[in-house]
Amino acid sequence: MGKDILLKIHKSYRWVVAVCDEELFGRKLIDGKRVLDLSGNFFKGDVMNCEEAQEEISRCNDEDATFNFVGERSVEIAKELGIVNDESVVDIDRVPFALALL
Repeated sequence: MGKDILLKIHKSYRWVVAVCDEELFGRKLIDGKRVLDLSGNFFKGDVMNCEEAQEEISRCNDEDATFNFVGERSVEIAKELGIVNDESVVDIDRVPFALALL
């Protein structure tokens, strides 16, 4: 595993897009009462480099989508695209996480 991103689109009445730094997949992040399980099917998506992920996130942003971003690279892409800002990012077990309901 390297510097790639996992991206999975869950399609229902509204798209839910899970974006995770690849090396974080399989971990369970725990910070007090906050728990984020990255080991399941929700975050097990297609492997993309940062540029590919940015293009796919931009495409999804044109739809009625919500986003879950986990990890430094994934959150940075979200910031660059204007989907999240610094105030919407929290750390869970020292890993940046942002939820965007657009």
